[in-house]
Amino acid sequence: MSYVLCLDCGATNVRAMLVDEKGAIAAKASQPNSTDPGAENPQYHVWNVDRIFSQLAECTRQALQQVDAAQVRGITITTFGVDGALVDAEGQLLYPVISWKCPRTAEVMKHIEKYLPQRRLNAISGVGEFAFNTLYKLIWLRENRPELLEQAHAWLFISNILAHRLTGVLATDRTMAGTSQMTDLATGDWSEEILSAIGVRKTLFPPMVNAGDTIGTLTPAAAEQLGLPAGVPVISAGHDTQFALFGSGVKENQPFLSSGTWEILMLRTAHAKLDDSDYAAGATVEYDSREGLLNPGLQWIASGIIEWVKATCYKGESYDVMDAEAAAIPPGCEGVSLTPDFLPSDPVPGAITGLILGRTRGHIYRAAMEALTLRLKQRLEKLEKVGGFKATELLLVGGGARNKIWTQMRADTLGIPIWVCKVSESTVLGAAMYAFAGAGVYTSPEAAREAFGIDYELVYPTTAGA
Repeated sequence: MSYVLCLDCGATNVRAMLVDEKGAIAAKASQPNSTDPGAENPQYHVWNVDRIFSQLAECTRQALQQVDAAQVRGITITTFGVDGALVDAEGQLLYPVISWKCPRTAEVMKHIEKYLPQRRLNAISGVGEFAFNTLYKLIWLRENRPELLEQAHAWLFISNILAHRLTGVLATDRTMAGTSQMTDLATGDWSEEILSAIGVRKTLFPPMVNAGDTIGTLTPAAAEQLGLPAGVPVISAGHDTQFALFGSGVKENQPFLSSGTWEILMLRTAHAKLDDSDYAAGATVEYDSREGLLNPGLQWIASGIIEWVKATCYKGESYDVMDAEAAAIPPGCEGVSLTPDFLPSDPVPGAITGLILGRTRGHIYRAAMEALTLRLKQRLEKLEKVGGFKATELLLVGGGARNKIWTQMRADTLGIPIWVCKVSESTVLGAAMYAFAGAGVYTSPEAAREAFGIDYELVYPTTAGA
């Protein structure tokens, strides 16, 4: 049996996952991950890459106790997007990796017009207006540590920092570059106009590699740390969202919803056309795992609100209790409604209305699900316009997919069937599909996906509606 090793660096945990050629997770190990405070300000957030790499190495050694290390055919890396650091010619960091959680870049985004109008940035890059984008990190460094930009040999995204430690090769995962707000949607390359406006040279970025391409091979030193033979190919993956898409089995022009603390609604398509109203609604476009395809999408807080209801109204009780109470409430919640704007950045705070004597916590819980379902409907209509398609079904993954009441509510409100993906590790499996193809075990990622097989549960709309 052949295996690939997926090193998954998440914001909450770092994990080493060994996937076999049939798509089964043969072994795994994980450790918690968190940011450190910045040296300049305790409110800043940075990632300790030395610790993260050591943790990933330790997790790999633990996982390898369950399989034959000689059968590992490839290594790949998935991470959150946008974050990275300036490095010298040896790949050593000149400044810590600024986390997407860090507030320092919010002020930069407020004054972006002095470099380039936001509308122009949107039009060129396709990437939405998020203060954590790589663009604002580089501007912060330009404004606060300009000498580092002059000294720097390269900018590496966090996935490529880890890949460099494995191979000694400087590279840029295309899926990571597509989150930066510094690429050109029309060319698939870095935008000369954006880089020139912020005073960053294009040569700062190593060559882009596509998902499934070999970045380099495992060095003897890295091999010893991980407990693997030297020479194993390290194969490009990158931004976790793209591999969750692919690993779910989603087809082109089939909308995909990842439902967790945040919901991410995306599409795999050859075309994406956005206007100012789309960006104002939080739309963005990223590069798909396959070169030439795009991933337009929108995101909003979702299960984070459900978790708030649980903590506030159902402390210590199970979701089974919550679901039973919500099921007893008729659609419309007998006039109780919730506005799902719970973030500090939302212009108008959320609200619960319609509470009178006789209404219960079950009404509030169901009202939250109904409000989030209506938000999905509105966002799907916008995605249909952006992608130029009409949704006839929806593919659903993530923790929110396990909530049967909410899933049925979505199907009823959208009026289309929902394919609930039973794969619990779609990001890791999607990356593994590309790694097996890159290692030559399969002829393509699609062939690997076919060999893995993906199970679904199909949920149809009911006549009752939501």
